[in-house]
Amino acid sequence: MGVIIWWTVWGVVGAVVMITALKKHPHPIKGWLCSCAQGLCALAAVNVAGGFTGVSLGVNVLSLATSALLGIPGVAGLLCLQCICG
Repeated sequence: MGVIIWWTVWGVVGAVVMITALKKHPHPIKGWLCSCAQGLCALAAVNVAGGFTGVSLGVNVLSLATSALLGIPGVAGLLCLQCICG
């Protein structure tokens, strides 16, 4: 039960951050789609460079959702979590 609450809190915080950032953008939908595309490209770039650096992220629903919703900072956060948690 605690894990579900934990992920729900992180999801709500991420959504609030994205909505706040997009409210300041003159074209919020275009900005969100660009952010999604940048996040997914960053996830792909990390995995492609993983052959050279030894650092890669697993591609699953959670990593795809994080990179799509939060963009490049989401991918950076996933990398930090991987370094901390192993």
